[in-house]
Amino acid sequence: MPALGIKQAGADMRLDNLAIPKGGAWISESRKSALRRLVAQGLPGRRDEYWKFPRPDRLIAADADPAEVLAPDDTVAFHGVDCLRLVFIDGVFDTAASDPLLMEFLEIEPLNAAQTQDLHWARELYGVLEARGQTPVARPLGALNTATATEGLLMRITGQVPRPVSIEYRRSAHAADAIIHHVIKIETGGDLTLLESGAVAARVNKLMEVDVADGASFHHIRMQGRDQERIALTHIFARLGQKSSFKSFTLTMNGALTRNECVIEMLGDDAHATIAGASAGDGVFHQDDTIFITHEGVNCESRQVFKKVLRNGATGVFQGKILVKPTAQKTDGYQISQGLLLDEDAQFLAKPELEIYADDVVCSHGSTVGAIDEDALFYLISRGVPRRLAQDMLVLAFLLEALDEIENEEIRDDIRARLEAWVERHHS
Repeated sequence: MPALGIKQAGADMRLDNLAIPKGGAWISESRKSALRRLVAQGLPGRRDEYWKFPRPDRLIAADADPAEVLAPDDTVAFHGVDCLRLVFIDGVFDTAASDPLLMEFLEIEPLNAAQTQDLHWARELYGVLEARGQTPVARPLGALNTATATEGLLMRITGQVPRPVSIEYRRSAHAADAIIHHVIKIETGGDLTLLESGAVAARVNKLMEVDVADGASFHHIRMQGRDQERIALTHIFARLGQKSSFKSFTLTMNGALTRNECVIEMLGDDAHATIAGASAGDGVFHQDDTIFITHEGVNCESRQVFKKVLRNGATGVFQGKILVKPTAQKTDGYQISQGLLLDEDAQFLAKPELEIYADDVVCSHGSTVGAIDEDALFYLISRGVPRRLAQDMLVLAFLLEALDEIENEEIRDDIRARLEAWVERHHS
């Protein structure tokens, strides 16, 4: 059977276990369109260029492998931040556990409630940005999400939201298999800080579509849960208007397989985008950041900053691309990915790319991998710092550069404390 035929057969087997949800007119056509994309593309395989590092098998299997449910963590993420808290349990929005959906300049509605309506503002976005993000690289698991998701949040921001919105994901079932789809529309001049944290499910396919209008800002900070056995795929599809700002940071410290994809279109002039991440893994940990930024507007700036600390057989992957179209003069694109290997069993795999069709640009990319700097280690030890503490200090310093991309000092300190705790538990 030809490769595409095999992939289409895989899509059919996966869909046999998923019912395409019924809904109102506004969402039904988007789901049908996504299903057509999925069937045409088939599901990913190891021969696909952007899937040659992680194995997609567990992401496309008919059922999720059970994963141990950990006891609740006493230190709730972002616990000191004054925010609106929204709770999902096993991938299902829990109204009773959440704060009232009321805040100035913010409209929120659960997807499972809105999907029954025939008209909704989300019609112009649901599945639209995901569909745009399918070119030039097919992302069939994004189409699968759009076609089948019934859980998520629809948010419309009409001004500067006074407090962050925090989405907390909690687990109770060993084999929970979650598909979640968020839509966020930030209108002209609007501003939203969105926090995400927690263990979503044994397996999760989570997608977020973010439309940032002219002069609007979106700040996103995510801490992925403690579960060692979790299988997770996340997508962010974003569209940026003139003089807009998009910033996203992700901390990943556990999980058997975690792949975070981010696809950004910089359409308006003078827009800014930053995507950053810090990850620390041990053992079966496999973490993949796949980023694709398209510059179309004039005088836009993008930054990609990723740091990974790996040990005991853990694997880190970075696949990042900057595409500069002919219209995108005066582009400033920066990309850096670095891996710190704490033993000979860990590995860091990087695939940085630049594709440039404009002549007045400044673009750069760099990628390094190595062990702890012996000169720096000797310097600390020679000044009386115990060897183990010196190693911990260097590991933490390596990771903290990625945290500089977080503007909120309170949130940055919270994440730093969690990294310090990880380093303390996993002495190099």
